[in-house]
Amino acid sequence: MSTDSSSNSDPAAKDLPDDLGGVAGLLDIDLVETGPERVTATMPVTAKHHQPFGVLHGGVSVVLAETVASIGAYLAAPEGHTAVGMEVNANHVRSVQKGRVAAVATPLHTGRTTHVWSVKIHHEGEKLICVSRCTLAIVQRESDSSS
Repeated sequence: MSTDSSSNSDPAAKDLPDDLGGVAGLLDIDLVETGPERVTATMPVTAKHHQPFGVLHGGVSVVLAETVASIGAYLAAPEGHTAVGMEVNANHVRSVQKGRVAAVATPLHTGRTTHVWSVKIHHEGEKLICVSRCTLAIVQRESDSSS
């Protein structure tokens, strides 16, 4: 995972895991830029990302959108807090069969208990394929009691 956290110059900046794991790992989502005001990630579009008719599955676009919005909200949340998804919607405006897509998330609202992030997904830096809005709850992180 290559990240550019230059937009977050806070010396107490939150760390992200080296490997996103889970569904982000299964879909080969790569972080490009991370910060509390903007998160960018890319993802290939291959047969494993398709719906049955050979184009990018809308649910995969939603996973990409919620991933970048969740990371941004986590980075923008107060210390000791994290972000969890509450609602996500997406408008799929163009289909894609192959190549690479890039998602850019920016905050629309960063409140004390909720954040709303806008995500735009483009195919190979050109055509808009999806626009999404994610609402996230900002909650206190549970301490790891297994240590």
